[in-house]
Amino acid sequence: MIVISGFSGAGKGTLMKRLLSDYDEFALSVSMTSRQMREGEVDGREYFFVSKEEFETAIKEGKLLEHAEYCGNYYGTPKEYVEKKLKEGKNVILEIEVQGAMQIRKKFPEALLLYVTPPSIAELERRLKARGTETDEVIKRRLTQARTEVDYVDDYDYLVINDNLDECVKEMYGIICASSFEIKRQNALIKDLQEELSKLKF
Repeated sequence: MIVISGFSGAGKGTLMKRLLSDYDEFALSVSMTSRQMREGEVDGREYFFVSKEEFETAIKEGKLLEHAEYCGNYYGTPKEYVEKKLKEGKNVILEIEVQGAMQIRKKFPEALLLYVTPPSIAELERRLKARGTETDEVIKRRLTQARTEVDYVDDYDYLVINDNLDECVKEMYGIICASSFEIKRQNALIKDLQEELSKLKF
């Protein structure tokens, strides 16, 4: 399970699209949200768009792996799809906020957590304004949220600087490949090795 978070405007969505198009061993978990759909977005592709009431029902019924409130809206990860893809042996990517990432860290200690940032806050502000989809008030709220989020970056495994898109995609893929060999993610293999060695007769 791969968790990817980052400041709003850091380019997480663009990175995810490139990672999925360039490499075929990943499955992207589509999150559920109560926020309004933006122009060009499609229900079930970027997010499952639901009402606040529907989201709260999903929480009560235990249908989410994690959930969080961000800038006045709910975001969460539907459980069924993630569990299905993990059983199929896929690397499942969760693009979620820091609150949800910390929930995943507690439930799944072996999950890989990556945090995406632009090279500077000035560049972050420029990207938010360049979107042309948010008011100055919303941009200010997102920058204020970034001030809170930065305190959680230490809890992630890797910091990914999204300066050059092509290079960043390659770097992320390299990190994911290398991390799969970390001891904490090879517990099943280690257990098999231990069992085989214990059966050896000399």
